[in-house]
Amino acid sequence: MANEMADGTLDELGIHLDMEKQITIQLRNNHYPPVPLSMVKPCIEAIDAVNDLGLWNADIELPEGITWKGKTTAPAHAIIEAHHLTPWIIEREVWRDE
Repeated sequence: MANEMADGTLDELGIHLDMEKQITIQLRNNHYPPVPLSMVKPCIEAIDAVNDLGLWNADIELPEGITWKGKTTAPAHAIIEAHHLTPWIIEREVWRDE
């Protein structure tokens, strides 16, 4: 389902879901236990950091009460990997670390 949401297949079927709804479905239905909805915004920020700027190591602020390795931020790549968001990543040849 993630691939279909990310690549626009559902749009072709007349089902349009904005990015927030797509990520909400991904976090709530493709994870057990479901990921808290407070992670939708950080996930979108991680996707944008990578797709728009190529910043795989960009620090993304986490919601209150959620930490990554004891920190209140996590690198974009960690959020993308942990939440299985690669279908939303645009593949490019060159990426920057910072």
